[in-house]
Order: sequence, then structure tokens, then C-alpha cells
Amino acid sequence: MESRPLSALERSISTIGIGTWQLGADWGVVSPADAEATLQAAVEAGVTFIDTADVYGDGRSERFVGAFVAERPEAGLTVATKMGRRMAQTYENYNRDNFLAWNDRSRQNLGVETIDLVQLHCPPSEVIEAQHTWDWLDEMAAEGRVRAYGVSVETCEQALEALRRPACASVQIILNVLRRKPLEEVLPTAIATGTAVIARVPLASGLLSGRYSESTVFAPGDHRSYNRDGSAFDVGETFSGVPYEIGVAAAREFTALVRELGPDGASPAQVALRWVIDQPGVTTVIPGARNAEQARANARAASLEPLGTELHAALADLYDRLIREHVHGRW
Repeated sequence: MESRPLSALERSISTIGIGTWQLGADWGVVSPADAEATLQAAVEAGVTFIDTADVYGDGRSERFVGAFVAERPEAGLTVATKMGRRMAQTYENYNRDNFLAWNDRSRQNLGVETIDLVQLHCPPSEVIEAQHTWDWLDEMAAEGRVRAYGVSVETCEQALEALRRPACASVQIILNVLRRKPLEEVLPTAIATGTAVIARVPLASGLLSGRYSESTVFAPGDHRSYNRDGSAFDVGETFSGVPYEIGVAAAREFTALVRELGPDGASPAQVALRWVIDQPGVTTVIPGARNAEQARANARAASLEPLGTELHAALADLYDRLIREHVHGRW
């Protein structure tokens, strides 16, 4: 699999990584055996970048990932975690003492002294703008708690603020066929600053897999079954913020375009992932996977040829006609 530089770590990571929110059981139950099999399949397929967070399953995902990586020291894996969402999202809670406590807990969960990459987990804008935030992260790096740090964001404005910080190693942001605004300023700025871009929610919470309809019912425990109104967290995290029925209609058209103009034999999900890594400035994309076959299928998207200009143009038109008005001005 192709690798791209994560410059702050002086290493490269796979263009397709794996996100592990689902291993925390926030998308339905995943057994320890299934979690290990999913991660193993991803690594065997060339994945070297694993993204987790302290809030996924209240640490369950971190513990799965830590145990998995510890048993494979020769695999050359890079682990990123996130911190900050286990408390109320107020400016005051993002203080130095909490930074250290969150980091201590993640290091314990992961079983490491030094975390490769820690990211603030979609904090309030005021946190990203505050100089002391970056000073405390600098201290954590100097003390060997983390090798590098970055921020996961909800909006392009937050991403651009983070990109102004020279020591910010990475920005994680939603980017997919239905969320294109980062192409305008965020990705060009990241190229100019040499900052890694980690693209999340690449399948729009599964919409771009082409498997859902207006009548789809999500399993109990799956966050998509109760977060269509944004009650649990930013509504943009679920279905990329697109109203569900509109998203299903757009996904149906996306699937038809994939069949007409996409690579032979490629699934809609694979084309959606290939679209992300076709974008200049993207370092890696982190689809989730519930099982080993999904992990292998996701990884195969990296072996597709870059998508043709006709398909790229058709997908831009799809966005402009159906999606732009719902999301472009908000995030």
C-alpha cells in the first residue's frame, strides 16, 4: 500500500488507515475476538495507521488497540488517540491538569510510555485559539508523554486556526464526497505547512456504501439510531450532517455513477475511499470496519487507479445539486 509522510514523526503511514470508534461498541456490539480479527486483517492488507480515542467505549477501543500493537512490535504501526470528550465541552475543562490526566489514562489504556500522536478531540474553538493550549501540548511532547500532537476539528475555520501553529503535526477533519469544503482552503494550507491531514467519516457514516435506504433501521446501541438530530454530539459527525433522506438519495445516485464511470469491480465504498486519497494534501483516510472482510475491502481501495476526470466532475455536480446547500456553509 502507498504510504505518505507524517513529517512530525519522521515516518510514513499508509494512505488507508483504520478508525476504531466501532471497536468501542458505539456502533453495536463487537467481541474482543472480532476486534482482533478486524485489526489483523487491516494490518495484513498493508494498514499501518490506527486511530482511536479515549472516549470510544470509555477506553475499550484504546485497550484493544494497545494490546494488539504490543503483540506486533515488528509491524511498524503508528497509533493516534484523541482526548477531551470525556468531560463537558467547556473552555474551562481544557486545562493543564486535565490534559495530563487524560494523557495518563490513555497511556495506561494503550500500555505505552509515549503515545505516537495525540489529538484534541473536536474541542471548542476557543480551545484551539488559546496559546496556552499549544504550550501545554509542547510541554507534554518535551516530557516524552507524546511524540507529536494535533487536533481533530468540526469546521474548516478550526482547521485553519490549528494549521497556523507550527508544531501542529496533524489535522483530522471530515472529508468525503458529501463534505467537500476542506478542498477549498484546508488541504492547500496543509500542503503549504507540511501538516498531515487525517480524513475521517469517509463513507458518510455508511451512506456511501450504498447499502442504506429510507427504511433502514440501525441496531440498538448504534449511535446512528439516535443521533440524527445531533443530540449526542455535533450533527455533522453523523451522515456528514446531510439530512438522512437527502443523503440516501444522493448515495443512490453516487452508486449509479460508480457503476457507470468507476473502476471495474470496485464497490461504492472503495470508490468513496479512493476519492478521498485522490485529493492533494490528504495523508491518510480512516474508515472504520466491523469485521475482517470490511477491513480488507477498505484496504483494497488503495490499489485502485486514481478516479477519472469524468467521475470526479460528476461527483462535484452531485454535491452542488443535492448537498451543498445543507452542509457547505455550516462546517
